[in-house]
Amino acid sequence: MASLNNTKQSLIAHVLFRLGTGGLENGVVNLINTMPDEKYRHAIICMTDYTRFRDRIKKDGIQVYCLNKKPGKDFAVYFRLWKLLRDIKPDVLHTRNLSALEAQLPGLLAGIKHRVHGEHGRDIDDVDGTNPRYVLLRRLFRPLVQRYIPMSKDLETWLIKQIEVPAKKITQIYNGVDISRFKLNGNKPIDLLPPDFRSPELMLIGTVGRLDPVKDQITLVQAFIHLVKTYPAVRTKVRLVLVGDGVLQPRLRELSLEADIDDLIWFAGERNDVADIMQTLDLFVLPSINEGISNTILEAMATGLPVIATDVGGNPELVINNQTGYLVPKQDPATMAEAFKRYLDNRDLLVCHGKAGRVRCETTFSLNRMITDYMAVYDQLRGDKDTFKLPQNL
Repeated sequence: MASLNNTKQSLIAHVLFRLGTGGLENGVVNLINTMPDEKYRHAIICMTDYTRFRDRIKKDGIQVYCLNKKPGKDFAVYFRLWKLLRDIKPDVLHTRNLSALEAQLPGLLAGIKHRVHGEHGRDIDDVDGTNPRYVLLRRLFRPLVQRYIPMSKDLETWLIKQIEVPAKKITQIYNGVDISRFKLNGNKPIDLLPPDFRSPELMLIGTVGRLDPVKDQITLVQAFIHLVKTYPAVRTKVRLVLVGDGVLQPRLRELSLEADIDDLIWFAGERNDVADIMQTLDLFVLPSINEGISNTILEAMATGLPVIATDVGGNPELVINNQTGYLVPKQDPATMAEAFKRYLDNRDLLVCHGKAGRVRCETTFSLNRMITDYMAVYDQLRGDKDTFKLPQNL
C-alpha cells in the first residue's frame, strides 16, 4: 500500500460520517478515482465505519480510517481524530455535511491550514435547514471553515441567508457523472431482472437509493398503487423496481402486500451493478422530501432515462420540467401517478425526454467539469495556480 508520507503530492483528508451507499459517498469516490495523481492523494476518515462500498475505490494506496464513534455523545472520538490528523498531516481537510462538521475543530487544533466543508443535502430531522440547534452549530463552526462547497444553488442560497456565510467563502459545485460508465446501447441486460419483468411490452419504473424517510420511497409505492388501482388495465403493462436497502423496506413490503401488487414490485436490494440495472429501466423516479444534487438523477439522465423528481432542493436544477422529465410536488402520490400515466400513454415521450437528459449531462454535469472545479478550489487554497486539465470524455 502506498505511503501517505509521499511528499510529492498533497494529501486531502475527506471526513465522512460513514462510507456506505449514498450520493454523498458516491461523489467522494468518483472524486478520488478520477482526480489526477500528480498533485493530490487522498485518505478517507469515517467518523463511524464503512461498508463494502469501500470497494468502489479503484486506486491503490487509499487509506480508509474508522473512528468508531459511539451513538450519542462521544467526545473521545474528537481526540482520536486529532491524533490521527497529527499523524497523517493532511494538507487539506474536507468535511461533508453536518455529521462531520465538528471535525473542523480537531483539524484546526492539529494545525491543518486548509479546511473545506461541503453541504450535500439535509436529513429528515432538518429537511428545510431551519432546526435552531443545527443552525447555531453551523454558525459556531463557520469561522473555522475557509471554503464552503454546496452542491446546488439552493444550498448556496441557504448558506448565505440562513447560516450567514459570506458569499466570498462559497464555491458552488455540481456533482458530475462519468458519462462513459453509463453507455447507451439498444441491448438491455434483461437477464438481471426477474422473469416476470423481462417483457419488452412492460414499462419499468425504477429508483435507486437507500430506503430512508428523507428519500420517501413510500410516496413512490403509493403512487404506483394509485396508478394500478385507478387504471386497472395498466397492471399488465407496468412494473416497479426498487434498488437499495434501508429502514423503510418492511413498510414498503407491507404496502405492496396490502394493495395486492407485490408481484408487480421487485425489491432488488443493494447492488454493485447499478449502471447495468439502470439500462433495464424505462423511467427513473426520485421521490425525496429533500435533495442536494442527486447522483442517481444524473446517472439516470446519463443512461438516457426520463426522470420524475419531486420539486425540492436541487432537483429543479437537474430536471427540466416537460423536457427531460417531470417535476412533481413532494408527498403527492396522485400527481406522481398521473406523470406515470402520461408516459404510459405516450411511449415516444420516454425516448424524447431521455435523449434530452443525456445531452444535458454531457454539456452541464460531466465528471470532468466536477473534478476540474474541485481541483481549482484545492489549488486556490494552497496558492497553486497550475491546475491540471482533464480529458474531455469523462
